[in-house]
Amino acid sequence: MKICILGAGKMGTWLTDALCLDHEVAIYDPNLEKLKYIFNTQRLTKLEEITEFAPELLINAVTLKYTIAAFDEVIPYLPKSCIISDISSVKTDFQTYYEGTGMRYVSTHPMFGPTFGNLKSLREHHAIIISQGDHLGKAFFKDFFLSLGLNIHEYSFIEHDETIAYSLSIPFSSSLVFASCMKKQDAPGTTFSKHLDIAKGLLSEDDYLLSEILFNPFSGGQVESIRLKLKELLSIIEDKDTNRMKAFLAEVRENIKE
Repeated sequence: MKICILGAGKMGTWLTDALCLDHEVAIYDPNLEKLKYIFNTQRLTKLEEITEFAPELLINAVTLKYTIAAFDEVIPYLPKSCIISDISSVKTDFQTYYEGTGMRYVSTHPMFGPTFGNLKSLREHHAIIISQGDHLGKAFFKDFFLSLGLNIHEYSFIEHDETIAYSLSIPFSSSLVFASCMKKQDAPGTTFSKHLDIAKGLLSEDDYLLSEILFNPFSGGQVESIRLKLKELLSIIEDKDTNRMKAFLAEVRENIKE
């Protein structure tokens, strides 16, 4: 398949590595400096070169802030038969936009950043394919994700954003609060060290990526639930209330049961 990837950031270059041996791949970025170390892939810096390449599938891998603008810029240079797609972590208003383009489309979300996405070890990671969209586009991404060993889920646009608000905004917020209270530990415990590794991995991601997860319209309610539970825990600690602590811990253990 002829695939053009928009954006030579971390995720865009990761995708070229994952796809270039099985497909004819090109990557577009007007900043030639970003394309320096990309191999087995055509490097495009001008929109007219996308027309010459004539992709069958376009994967928009720019940050959420610029996703729609990137589509608007590139669509006039695409064949009408090209399937357009995104891998954004928040899908608000995307369905309306896609349907307004008149193009075939598919929307997905590989639920890992390049920092955590080792191509050789993805079997514990997940990917979402949005149920609305082009049948052939969805089939392509299903085959691609299965070839990587990913666990695949299918949700609507709204179900995706609700799921991401729960599965990412809670751990992201918790890690950010943990890291914001950080002070140097000469003899950190095992649990502290594990939390620290997670926080370091999270904070090595792009600021826009972190922002777009937390700016999901469904994230506020999830972060508010953390605030309420912290308030409850603080009250128990201040009162040194053993019975309430026991009940609180029992509730938490029930929540994390397999």
